[in-house]
Amino acid sequence: MDLFDKNLDEFRKNDAPLPFRMAPRTIDEIVGQEHVLGKDKLLRRLIETDKVTSVILFGPPGTGKTAIARVIANSTKGYFEWLNASVAKVEDIRKVSLEAKERIKMHKMRTILFLDEIHRFNKLQQDSLLPDVEEGNLILIGATTENPFFYVNSALVSRSQIFELKPLTTDSLRQIIKEAIVDTERGLGKIKIKMADEAIEHLAKLSDGDARRALSALELGVLSTTPDKKGIISFTLKTAEESIQKKAVVYDKKGNQHYDTISAFIKSMRGSDPNAALYYLAKMIYAGEDPRFIARRIVICAAEDVGNADPLALVVANSAMQVAEFVGMPEARIPLAQAVTYIATAPKSNAAYVGINDALKDVEANPTLPVPPHLKNAVYKGEREMGKGKGYKYAHNFEGGYVKQDYLPQSKKYYEPKDIGFEKKIKQRMDELHS
Repeated sequence: MDLFDKNLDEFRKNDAPLPFRMAPRTIDEIVGQEHVLGKDKLLRRLIETDKVTSVILFGPPGTGKTAIARVIANSTKGYFEWLNASVAKVEDIRKVSLEAKERIKMHKMRTILFLDEIHRFNKLQQDSLLPDVEEGNLILIGATTENPFFYVNSALVSRSQIFELKPLTTDSLRQIIKEAIVDTERGLGKIKIKMADEAIEHLAKLSDGDARRALSALELGVLSTTPDKKGIISFTLKTAEESIQKKAVVYDKKGNQHYDTISAFIKSMRGSDPNAALYYLAKMIYAGEDPRFIARRIVICAAEDVGNADPLALVVANSAMQVAEFVGMPEARIPLAQAVTYIATAPKSNAAYVGINDALKDVEANPTLPVPPHLKNAVYKGEREMGKGKGYKYAHNFEGGYVKQDYLPQSKKYYEPKDIGFEKKIKQRMDELHS
């Protein structure tokens, strides 16, 4: 068994992927995340004093969640246990729990459980953690790429400190790449590499805040490049471009990034910023979002935020939705972009949206108003004899197609046209009719 352990350690030291080998060993080796790990910040103090309580780390891939867990494992005097929620079962949690209790009884030693991808646990599995976290038998460190307030049991969230990790800055990624190039113990320092500055810049920018992606691309480029006669590997901009290929946009179709991006997309159209709206449209298309989902949101925005200020906005949006469905991607991006820019630059009015919401609230909260007799349907003789439809004035029989009469037994006002775009004309007409 010792021989196998030695072989495993040797493999991890020399042959494991570069991101794994370059994982920080101490808190000072962690690059970035100063907002939670900077001097005197809470998470740093908890780690340095070995007083870590249950915490949940969430953020995009490659931002340091597992790295922080490894640092805690290296520095704590407690027993550190690793589980991945994608493969762990309730039985695994129970086993860890029993061993943790025995450890307290026999050695007065606490157990820290690192649970990666905690959002993959269902409610029952998450509930199984509650008693031990509540009693302090287990100190939980959960890691997730999803917003824990949406995906983690609220009882667990309330018992944990939440730390959000941000995508790493370009400066941080540059530093990580450079350290990997010169590190002779864990990095690529034993290889002669001539690294172009623009290559480092390209890897840092296109890694999209993900250190794992940056290091993987660096290693791929080095290992796939033939050294020259002097044994030097020239890592050029072209090498960097080939190594990183298409960047992976941080975007989960069912997660937090999905909702944040679509929210920003709609608010940019509502706020009359066509450039921002096109950017978010491009981000969603690039990440592989369903164009039908995008088209539906454009249609809703046209009705909700443009409304009668420009009635053509809904026509354009609906046409774009139909055309996008008909032609498919990648051409669908063109009608979608046309609709987005039309809506973003159109005059805005949410009067119709506010009107229906107010009417619905009124119907829900107050007694239902009866239909006035003169508006009731009078098809049969008996109905007319009962007074249905009596006194109704047919609007087209009057000048201008309008005649004053009551359509509700009580006066109500839900729709208030704004003095903008085409709705300005609607407002003028309504003012004239009801003056």
